[in-house]
Amino acid sequence: MQGARLYQQVAEKLAAAIAAGDYPAGTRLPAERKLAERFEVSRPTVREAIIALELAGCVEVKGGSGVYVTDQEASGFAPGESDIGAFEILQARIMFEGEAAGLAAREMSAKEVQELESILEEMVAENATEATAEVADEKFHLHVARCTHNDAVVSVCEHLWRLRNSSSVSARILEKVRQAGSKPRIEEHRKILDAIKSRDAEAARNAMRDHLQRVVQQLLDATEAEALEAARREMSAARQRFALP
Repeated sequence: MQGARLYQQVAEKLAAAIAAGDYPAGTRLPAERKLAERFEVSRPTVREAIIALELAGCVEVKGGSGVYVTDQEASGFAPGESDIGAFEILQARIMFEGEAAGLAAREMSAKEVQELESILEEMVAENATEATAEVADEKFHLHVARCTHNDAVVSVCEHLWRLRNSSSVSARILEKVRQAGSKPRIEEHRKILDAIKSRDAEAARNAMRDHLQRVVQQLLDATEAEALEAARREMSAARQRFALP
């Protein structure tokens, strides 16, 4: 597919291989590392490609034991043109929201700082509930952007959050994060707030970038959680089998 995003190209190649019979229905796909080597891409790219195939019904993740080919026809697979992957969105957020935090540290009024403090408390309260929408998290990040008082910066950051929320591949990854029990990290947001309150643009920029880099790792960990849980179950079962009576 000309002009397709990298993960979409990988998904399309995998779908073609499935349709050609390289991976018959019911068989397990090669390990993520092997697929990354085969297609010469990163493991996050492979992960997004598999999620795209999962959404299309071409593969199924079975209890963490692996990714299996379904009996659904894969030859007609066509990834959505507008579906930007979660990792690509985060890469852009690191660039733009990092700079936005630095600018906000210089431009934010005392009242706006107080509002940011209130939003952080909302996040604390939200984390204590079963809420999955992460409303306060989005509110925090967009408040920082709006307090740059730069309409272009605000427009870019709002667009990135719309992409985060509307892309089906990104939404599926975020769903896996929530299923793994991960929630917005309060202390990381507090570091951003403290740097802004101190009017330290460099510290605010670095705190935002560090936070979003950890979100990348959070997404990677969460999308591997099923495999880790399966390994734990297998280990537990092995202990029970070989336990002395």
